[in-house]
Amino acid sequence: MKKSHISLPLMLTLALLTLATGCGGRGPLEKAIKSALVAGDTTQARFDSICGIIAGNPDRYSDYVTGGDVDVNKLSALIDEIGASLRPPMHWNTSAYGLKQLSLTVYLERSGSMVPYDTRDGGGQLKKAVNDIINAFPATAHTTINIVNDGIYPYQGSVQQFLQDRDIYASTASLGNPSHTDFGKIFSAILQAQRPGNVSVLVSDLIYSPADASDVSVEKIFNEENSLATQVFRNYVGKSIIVTKLMGDYHGKYYPYDNQAYDYHGQRPFYVMVIADSKVIDAMATDPQYARVVALPGDAGSYRFNQGSSEPDCSVVPDWKDNAGRFRIAHRGLGMTACQADRTTGVMCFTVAADLSALHQPDSYLCQAANYDVQSLTGFTLTVKPITRDMFTNNNQSYLQGKTHLLTFTGNFRGPKDDVQVSLRNQLPTWIEQSTSRDDRRGADPHFAGTTLGLSQLLNGIFTAFSGKGDGTYFNLTIHLDN
Repeated sequence: MKKSHISLPLMLTLALLTLATGCGGRGPLEKAIKSALVAGDTTQARFDSICGIIAGNPDRYSDYVTGGDVDVNKLSALIDEIGASLRPPMHWNTSAYGLKQLSLTVYLERSGSMVPYDTRDGGGQLKKAVNDIINAFPATAHTTINIVNDGIYPYQGSVQQFLQDRDIYASTASLGNPSHTDFGKIFSAILQAQRPGNVSVLVSDLIYSPADASDVSVEKIFNEENSLATQVFRNYVGKSIIVTKLMGDYHGKYYPYDNQAYDYHGQRPFYVMVIADSKVIDAMATDPQYARVVALPGDAGSYRFNQGSSEPDCSVVPDWKDNAGRFRIAHRGLGMTACQADRTTGVMCFTVAADLSALHQPDSYLCQAANYDVQSLTGFTLTVKPITRDMFTNNNQSYLQGKTHLLTFTGNFRGPKDDVQVSLRNQLPTWIEQSTSRDDRRGADPHFAGTTLGLSQLLNGIFTAFSGKGDGTYFNLTIHLDN
């Protein structure tokens, strides 16, 4: 009987196939991801079913398991890798997945000038805003509530009792000293207490009122709060903070800087600060369940400090009505190859679909071309507009899905290469200065109903803490062109 001989190259090939389909292989997992992408089934349910493949065989897919659970970040990286290998490349925005176990910590300020926001004869807008945030989180078992003023004090009741309490400030009258609010202590405690997956929410009028300030000038107090905010937040650049201005009924005593209290009945601003890791805020912004927490209904102004540092999810749209000239989408990275300007006009025009939802900026800012810096060898200019449902066609759906805005670039490309570099400037919105008062004594500010003493000084301090670590932009993109 003759012995069977297997050549060394064939043995190596068989060994590699065994590895690819054995313990370390991605076989069924990769197949399921490709199937979802090709079918366009990029739903939460499909993503959960893919996670189920990993959970069902954690030893085989150990590269995508951390601490016994599916690591959605590593799985998302694999999905991006597989999507980039398809023709045309496809992207599945999975950033909102894996947020079900977020915990919530509420910090409700109880000071003399906060109590009149929740009287029985008012509209209760402040309490409703807090309740709506709590109800956005599915598991109240992971919700903690604190009362803050000169310190931080745990709320003595249950979450359900808090939600049903019609006199929240009367119920918490014994907690702390309402005569002053120690923002240095409060901000530091919030930041130090945060753990992965925690979202902290401070509800406050954001009036800095330190103890023993009766004979100190208001300008000195403004400088103090500005420096304090910078000092506290400068070591937490991995965080994001969304500050939202809301309006509520106010019935009662108002305590101005000179402590000469007076009665006020009418609308007054209060603020909701959402604090979490930048990536958590990014993901919340794209998740319908949590989007209402980062974009509160009825806001009178909002701004997000410390944007995520990664580039927004983008794709060049090959089939778009404004395109001029010819190009092919590059296999890797953001860009095009075989670029040619239109033969008649000499103009090349291309469009990039981008997801700018995590920037937490209104279209009035995002669609102003003057807010962008565009650099290129051949002088490309930019226009921006929001994506609407009527723009979707069978040919462009895969490129527009999950995106919010279209960035259209027009220039006289002659080749052989060009890099179009675009960035969006990060600057404080005008509503912050317009909402700032420098004198809150009776009759001193004609815009008292809509302003807050020292608001811009406090928020500028936070802005300085974060912007000092970056280049003053929300994002930077480079689009490669090659003919």
